[in-house]
Amino acid sequence: MASDSSIPVMADDVYAFDARGIAHRFRHSAIFGALSALHPGETMRFCNDHDPLPLLAQIEQHFGEHVVINYVSRAPGEIVIDFQVVG
Repeated sequence: MASDSSIPVMADDVYAFDARGIAHRFRHSAIFGALSALHPGETMRFCNDHDPLPLLAQIEQHFGEHVVINYVSRAPGEIVIDFQVVG
């Protein structure tokens, strides 16, 4: 089976999303688009330089219980959050 090497995939259907390389004005749209593209059981591992609390509130409001939010790291300057799509 051929794989698409343009999509960074980590173990167990975890897709990397590094927001630090995306212009600020496009970040929220890009994140919502990426989350909408995930299937149940898939996870997006999100990296950012700050804790995106307003974004998390928007995600919770939009996706509700269909996206589980789990912090992997809260180190200064490097926030890592897993967004897992369920049901």
